[in-house]
Amino acid sequence: MTPYAHSCVRLVNMVFYAHHGVLKEEHTVGGKYEVDAALSFDFTDAAQNDDITKTIDYGAVYKKIQEALTLRKFFLIEAVAYEIAHDLLRDFPLLEKVAINVRKRNPPVDGICDYAEADYATSRC
Repeated sequence: MTPYAHSCVRLVNMVFYAHHGVLKEEHTVGGKYEVDAALSFDFTDAAQNDDITKTIDYGAVYKKIQEALTLRKFFLIEAVAYEIAHDLLRDFPLLEKVAINVRKRNPPVDGICDYAEADYATSRC
């Protein structure tokens, strides 16, 4: 038996147009959101055997994230990050830990700001 090694697959800078925010206008007009996902699980067996059935399908992960961003509406990017993380843990049993970063480009602040970002990480109990 191989000792556990930390393994992580990352999906970086997925971009979506969605309708989240506290202001009514944000729900109407929408905006650009970027998401990073770090998926921690032991993929030693998949790697040693070059076997896709023993890993997490990151195409399916992308689709889950896309659905969370585009089919639902939230007031807070914190809520978006939280929901995505818990959806992924629920739907992908191999996942041991997930970290989600959600960036909102050009947030409505009284000044210049590239983005607001919420980071959320959780693991199985």
